[in-house]
Amino acid sequence: MTATQTGSETAAPTAQRLAQQRSFWARTNKATLVMAGVTLAVFIFFAVTDANFLTFANISNLATQVGPVLIVGVAMTFVITAGQIDLSVGSIVAFVAAISAQLLISGWDSSLVIIAALLMGLGWGLVNGWFTAYQGIPAFIVTLATLSVVRGLALFQTEGFSVPIASSTLVYRLGTARWLGFSATAWISLVVVVLGVVLLHHTRFGQYVIGIGAASESVRRAGVNVKLVTMAALGFSGLAAGLAGLLIAARLGSGSANSAQGFELTVIAAVVLGGTSLLGGRGTIVGTMIGALLTGIIANGLTLLSVSPYLTPIITGTVLVLVVWINLRGKDLGYLVQRLTRRP
Repeated sequence: MTATQTGSETAAPTAQRLAQQRSFWARTNKATLVMAGVTLAVFIFFAVTDANFLTFANISNLATQVGPVLIVGVAMTFVITAGQIDLSVGSIVAFVAAISAQLLISGWDSSLVIIAALLMGLGWGLVNGWFTAYQGIPAFIVTLATLSVVRGLALFQTEGFSVPIASSTLVYRLGTARWLGFSATAWISLVVVVLGVVLLHHTRFGQYVIGIGAASESVRRAGVNVKLVTMAALGFSGLAAGLAGLLIAARLGSGSANSAQGFELTVIAAVVLGGTSLLGGRGTIVGTMIGALLTGIIANGLTLLSVSPYLTPIITGTVLVLVVWINLRGKDLGYLVQRLTRRP
């Protein structure tokens, strides 16, 4: 064996290890890493400024507040990754909450109401998907229209009044149920996150969604039914909104057509802050969880600090703009961190 051959064989494993390291870093979403750092910094800030922030009761309450945003955010990650948008989720949440409460008052069994709530959400999502995928209408226009129609139907049906839910029903008990100190809403949102990670990153459907957002025509030519996948993504969004609407009604003990105002903007902000590209082709469920936590921590912390409710949206909006600015430079900042921490 020659010296050249020996050197080549020795260098091969080293080159392979370096390639693996580079590929791991290339797969890492730099914006998500930066957002994780920002979220941790905001968390520490509120923990230092208010003694009640780190109490178990407040952490449990924060998890409950973030739950509905996280549930819909996971589904919205699929929609945005596919290059679409869904502005109707807030209205679907309100519609499902109000109609579910009415069904309970009319004598429906709670188990049937739970199924009906999920089907209502799924139905509206599929309506959005059908018009978008099969009729060629942009999702922005379709969901903007259903945003108005769905909430309008809920207001018409309830005449704008909040519909109470009897404490004897299973739905009401679902809103008050706790395990290990955390609400059912928090645990359900965690299950949805796990399912979202598996579905997006470990199934063909998830790969199709990513591919459609990146290069729809190429995916179509590869034999994938792009219209069906797009419709399924929007259907998933509606289903998640239906689940969130049911959980919100259960927690509040009533269903209102006026609930979830601006909910869709909070969800979209959480998804984008987490590192999912608004242009499609790149999505991260873990990033969405971080984004949802960030928005929830800001709202919760400002409330604990007794900030005026008139100043809260101003401060929240300013912080979110700053965070988005940081997010857009996440890749550059990530490489800067890599260089600073690289061993000489």
